[in-house]
Amino acid sequence: MPKVIAMAGKGGTGKTTTSALLTRYLLQKKMTPLLLVDADANANLNELLGVKVGLTLGKIRKELKGELPPNMSRDQFMELKIHQALIEEHGFDLLVMGQPDGPGCYCAANQYLAMTMDKLAANYRYIIVDNEAGMEHLSRMNLRTIDYLFITSDPSARGILTAKRISDITGPLGLTVKHQCLLVNRAPQPVPALLQGKINEAVAETGMALGGIIPTSDELIHQELSGASCLKLGDETEIIRTVTAIFDSIFAPDTL
Repeated sequence: MPKVIAMAGKGGTGKTTTSALLTRYLLQKKMTPLLLVDADANANLNELLGVKVGLTLGKIRKELKGELPPNMSRDQFMELKIHQALIEEHGFDLLVMGQPDGPGCYCAANQYLAMTMDKLAANYRYIIVDNEAGMEHLSRMNLRTIDYLFITSDPSARGILTAKRISDITGPLGLTVKHQCLLVNRAPQPVPALLQGKINEAVAETGMALGGIIPTSDELIHQELSGASCLKLGDETEIIRTVTAIFDSIFAPDTL
């Protein structure tokens, strides 16, 4: 079975950027194949990876409301469509949830996605789920066991507090989390004493380990503004050296 890596944290804390950098890391380490699931309605993971998106789960949901092809059940139709929505790249596939088309919920589409995920999962070594602010998509996708939960924060008291709350709710959601890691993104250097105190407090009061503190990166800012893929960042760049050291420490048992 693949290992599931999920992102969580309040909006704007760098979940998607972390997902893109993690994808680059796993590709470089040949810890593949990967399945990436962009579960944020405001999907933009594809932009950081230089990938174009066509069919999304939101669009499939709309098609489910119409006439199905002859001699095809809804289960068969949904499985077919999800496979069509998979964007296949070298070393990874990407599935985008997208926005719902019109009023209503994702209930039916999520039900079929959960059924299909079991079949999809067998094809991958790792699954990376880039969540929206909450973690409801994890339970909807039938991903009850999370091997690595990366809880991201910006360098603010509110971000750290939200990270603590997310850590606390994994139990009530019925999720089994093997490893919880706090990642603080865009931190000033050196880290201010007050911020370090908040980080230490959060780690001490929860089941989170401090995965790492990632400094503000001009390289990342330039990459995003220019629309270039994070996968093309060179090994010598400071941000890549930093996150490689962080991910090496987190995934050390997996790389042995």
